[in-house]
Amino acid sequence: MNTLLLDVQTWDLTKTAAGNIATAYDSAPVPNPQKADYALAQDAASAIKLFQGELYFDTTQGVPYWGQILGKLPPISLMKAKFVAAALTVPGVISAQCFISSITNRKVSGQVQIKSTTGTAVASF
Repeated sequence: MNTLLLDVQTWDLTKTAAGNIATAYDSAPVPNPQKADYALAQDAASAIKLFQGELYFDTTQGVPYWGQILGKLPPISLMKAKFVAAALTVPGVISAQCFISSITNRKVSGQVQIKSTTGTAVASF
């Protein structure tokens, strides 16, 4: 499956040099494993950034930010569990591990590392 390439700063679509919408992974004609890993990491990051209820065709997907995280003082273990669970919803992700590096002024920083079905470990954003 193709994944649209998102700018890591703005999380918005990017264009190719020809002005077309860029993809993170193009499966044809010859697949590039490094691009496939990047696309998988980007898809996992998108799943983690998805607020529960935001996806109009399946409102059960996403992280329960409003109900359990934002405006609350959740345990770090709860946040890690929710982020890992979201990453595991991405087809091709077989395991995930969350690392919280800091919580400063209500801003959580960290990384989710995923492992693909091919055995490749990559870091999500």
